[in-house]
Amino acid sequence: MMLEQINRYVLGAAVPFLLIAGGLFFCFKLRFFFLMHPIKLIKALWGRQTGGGTSSFRALTLALAGTLGVGNIVGVSAAIFMGGFGAVFWMWVSALCAMVLKYAEIVLAMRHRRYGKDGKGHGAAMYYIKECFSSRGMKRLGVFLAGIFALFCILNSITMGSVIQANAVVGALDGVFSISPAITGAVLASIAFFLVRKGGEGMARFTEKLVPVMTLGYVVLSLAVLVLRADAVGEAFVLIFKDAFSFKAGAFGIGGFLFSKALRFGTMRGLVSNEAGCGTAPAAHAVSDCKEPARQGVFGIFEVFVDTILLCTLTALVVIVSYGEVAHFGENFIMMTIGAYEAVLGSFASYFMSIAVLCFGFATIVCWAHYGIESVDYLTKKRFAKPLFIALYCLSVFAGAFAASEWIWQSADLAIGIMTVINVPVLVLSRAEIKDETYRFFGKNDK
Repeated sequence: MMLEQINRYVLGAAVPFLLIAGGLFFCFKLRFFFLMHPIKLIKALWGRQTGGGTSSFRALTLALAGTLGVGNIVGVSAAIFMGGFGAVFWMWVSALCAMVLKYAEIVLAMRHRRYGKDGKGHGAAMYYIKECFSSRGMKRLGVFLAGIFALFCILNSITMGSVIQANAVVGALDGVFSISPAITGAVLASIAFFLVRKGGEGMARFTEKLVPVMTLGYVVLSLAVLVLRADAVGEAFVLIFKDAFSFKAGAFGIGGFLFSKALRFGTMRGLVSNEAGCGTAPAAHAVSDCKEPARQGVFGIFEVFVDTILLCTLTALVVIVSYGEVAHFGENFIMMTIGAYEAVLGSFASYFMSIAVLCFGFATIVCWAHYGIESVDYLTKKRFAKPLFIALYCLSVFAGAFAASEWIWQSADLAIGIMTVINVPVLVLSRAEIKDETYRFFGKNDK
């Protein structure tokens, strides 16, 4: 399949390189500010802001809703099954680099955000992509790349944001409660339609209540499994590190490194999970009333930590310590993850996990609708465009109840890969702006 070939041999090499190289570039460029100023980072997270708009925390929960989806549950199992245990290691590497990339893209988006007639902020990546090239005398290239980015963001919202999320929810509820896919799909699509029409702030209010509760519950359940299987946790880490550097099929050198399954699936599924570097999170964070771009960027660092370092790691360890009991599920990744929890905690875990999948998946559906709407709004101001997209998006949620084939996953990988290939170089080109905002907030003593 052509999509598979592109994802494997082109994006499969380009995306890991860009994420790791781009992340390391900004770590050195910004003098590892997130390690040098831990107290200020914490104060930025807990500091209160005045104003009647959307708070930084509410914007964070909207962004987290977009990342805490099947990437944490289905994506982790998929990465392990297709890329081996070493894929988890590359998830960690990509996450560490992704922290500073997400910070950079949020800072840039906050600097270039626009305000609509309703006074709400719009700061999707398209705006700073366009202005990056326009300021360098390449306006047409900027318009073209920003448009391409918006189109692939819409594609990703329909595939990763709706179809794949809905399919995971349906699979969990059908597998555990035997609820008809048609009923689940119809209910998801209907509720999504109601919430999405409320706009970005309305969606943020919803996620502000849902995200903290579902995250805490998932952490507690995962820790319970690992405590009961404590004797296998050490071996799980050994398997992860041992497999991380196996290049599969005798491949050697840098080519083997870039094309190894562990690296490719680890970074791609890590990117699907935390979305750092691909330029989607700015659309969520830009609704915040925060006036300091760097302060809001700190929430991006926290977002990646919660999503990948915490939740994806917990999921991976739970799957690995029970892998011998769940490997038979094969490519039914959602049941592989649920089965890993059930193998230790019994039938109760399957009920809890199915509800967790429902919450995680639906929160992502809501958030990705916002990303898609922002992209549509950038491409056209036609009055019918936004309602039409919302209708098509909700129909895709319903369609996801019946199919989320490998072709859909490949399309999602293609879209998010191309978005990353466009976004990361723009961040590097705009490094001076990001550096200025960082020093303005954290102090210039490191300059």
